[in-house]
Amino acid sequence: RYSLFYNRLKNIEENEGGLDKFSKCYKTFGVNQFVDGGIYCKEWAPGAEAVFLAGDFNGWNPFSHPYKKMEYGKWELFIPPGQDGYPSVPHGSKLKVVIRAQNGELLYRISPWARYVVRDEDKVNYDWVHWNPPQSYIHKHPSPKRLKSLRIYESHVGIASPEGKVASYKNFTYNVLPRIKDLGYNCVQLMAIMEHAYYASFGYQVTSFFAASSRYGTPDDLKEMIDVAHSMGITVLLDVVHSHASKNSEDGLNKFDGTDSCFFHSGPKGTHQLWDSRLFDYANWEVLRFLLSNLRMWIEDYRFDGFRFDGITSMLYHHHGIGTGFSGDYNEYFGLHVDEDALCYLMLANHMINFLHPECITIAEDVSGMPALCRPIAEGGGGFDYRLAMAIPDKWIQIIKELKDEDWNMGNIVYTLTNRRYEEKYIAYAESHDQALVGDKTLAFRLMDAEMYTNMSVLSPLTPVIDRGIQLHKMIRLITHALGGESYLNFMGNEFGHPEWLDFPRRGNNESYHYARRQFNLTEDHLLRYRFLNTFDRDMNKLEERFGWLASSPAFVSEKHDSNKVIAFERAGLIFIFNFHPHQSYVDYRVVIWHSSLIVIFKYKILLDSDAAEYGGHQRLDHSAEYFSEEYPHNDRPNSLMV
Repeated sequence: RYSLFYNRLKNIEENEGGLDKFSKCYKTFGVNQFVDGGIYCKEWAPGAEAVFLAGDFNGWNPFSHPYKKMEYGKWELFIPPGQDGYPSVPHGSKLKVVIRAQNGELLYRISPWARYVVRDEDKVNYDWVHWNPPQSYIHKHPSPKRLKSLRIYESHVGIASPEGKVASYKNFTYNVLPRIKDLGYNCVQLMAIMEHAYYASFGYQVTSFFAASSRYGTPDDLKEMIDVAHSMGITVLLDVVHSHASKNSEDGLNKFDGTDSCFFHSGPKGTHQLWDSRLFDYANWEVLRFLLSNLRMWIEDYRFDGFRFDGITSMLYHHHGIGTGFSGDYNEYFGLHVDEDALCYLMLANHMINFLHPECITIAEDVSGMPALCRPIAEGGGGFDYRLAMAIPDKWIQIIKELKDEDWNMGNIVYTLTNRRYEEKYIAYAESHDQALVGDKTLAFRLMDAEMYTNMSVLSPLTPVIDRGIQLHKMIRLITHALGGESYLNFMGNEFGHPEWLDFPRRGNNESYHYARRQFNLTEDHLLRYRFLNTFDRDMNKLEERFGWLASSPAFVSEKHDSNKVIAFERAGLIFIFNFHPHQSYVDYRVVIWHSSLIVIFKYKILLDSDAAEYGGHQRLDHSAEYFSEEYPHNDRPNSLMV
């Protein structure tokens, strides 16, 4: 794999002027304005017979501005400035690339490199709008330094409001970012930013890869939002979708030049059976140029600090993970069923990002467990910084759904939380947006279900269902945070047990926005128990910020007692003790401490207690108590203490 990567990189260096030039094409492709007011246009349309530019600027004459055919399927056009010196294509004017297909048909297309596309309310398709304001937003704040401990708040701008509407970049900037900061998260991961015609696709059916979604505001609004996040010390990651593309042709990449092979594999190989979308041809030189330039544009123009690469399991294998289970056997990861071209693209992408912007972070969303994805490229690895620990939320769902409390297996929980490849960094999470979507259930909804509608008020009795749900919600998130990886992720609203599911407006729900929102206001009502979960989540993050367990060595697990339902471990100098027993509390319970010194006596105090009153607990522990280590062997360690 490294050999394939090296040969492709060497080819770029020798024949394309280097990776820097090769990946900088976002400045030349599409429609770009020169300083003198001239307009330079460039497209790649290898299947086209002729290419023209039409729009408001020429009265939509489809033939007045023809492109010149160049080598390798590229087309170029230069439009000089007007007699008054102003650009011939004004800011805000609508445009189309007109393609004469091989059968003579004229196709009106949006440039794959378009920076801004909008849809009028009375139209189905998006329009390409030339975005070149007289004064673009100027970033005022530097990007944060690379974080050692990532606490990620997974977010969607459009649903980030209690109101039933599409929320804006401005709303996120001034109402949501302060909330994220207060909760102790230091990183926000933004979904559904790359333009997607179908809102209910959650942003995963991208139509315009270089355009920030206009349904939330303008490109400058997004730039301001990222700049304000940086002023708060918050790192901003983009959920990038390079695993597939929407099948839309009128306002997407599909059949841009009239053929089914432009950007994508032709025939059945170019279509994803389950997603009904198009699959990129990662061996194609111009596809590599397009995708690498796309990443670079988001970093350099918008100042994103890195990416979460979505759906790369589909990229890594010719079978796309469809109907395939992964047991961890190495034969599943090496062989002719692996798409080496796609894997090589991911290696090139990580190499480019690390070479040009070493402060940026990349995350792999891979359900298969491909070995070495997060190892350096020089070792034959994928070059990612982190990978998502996708087995953890599945385990919590399986436990809650299938097992009685007394049947929970402590060893199995610990195994799932610690089962990760050595020196590959994992992002642990109890649940993400996947569990919040309609058809699934969040942890809070699985634990408390219908009683969330009637018994979350402090004025109503604390029922056994609500009591159990609140306590387990906190414990599950803390043990996942502390034991599950080298980073932590939470989807917006889940931190306080957001009720109900997430469902975007569509025909099936009468285009309703009722479930396409986040009711942050629930945490501000002191008569509701949601504030207990919200406060616990904040204090949990603040404690990690203070002690940095995510950046420390893996935990030393000293106990996973199945009868007592107790898990105890030590990490970053802290002792974590979890009692998952449904009805048994313990007095004078002995736990191991890692320190083996026989001379020094260590004193411990409670720092975080899920049973505290401010978290909706029962206040059964005395926080003024002090606990001292003693030379008393326990669980094969020389020292222990009683709690």
